Amino acid sequence: MFSYGTLQLDSVQREVFGRPVPVEPAAVLGHVLGEVVVDDPAVIAASGTEIHPLLLPSDDPSARVEGVVLRLDDAQLAAADAYEVDAYARVRVPLEGGGEAWVYGPAAP
Repeated sequence: MFSYGTLQLDSVQREVFGRPVPVEPAAVLGHVLGEVVVDDPAVIAASGTEIHPLLLPSDDPSARVEGVVLRLDDAQLAAADAYEVDAYARVRVPLEGGGEAWVYGPAAP
């Protein structure tokens, strides 16, 4: 799972997964960051904010978003799905340097 936002935070990982999880620095190309306002009290409590980043496709192929890849098992992936609000949908993206990862991008309108 590629995270560019709150799932990188130890406090959120402890709340969602019960403990910090292994991470590796990573980036995706062709994307930029936007913002979304969340209204889920549990998500706000875990993250400490109602403003969350949102990964958006860009027409600029050199656009780059840095983050981390979280190494999650199936139960942790399901917990991440439960944590994310309806503004996000889980999709696959190519990682800089090769490979792919799940990421939470914008949900279809």
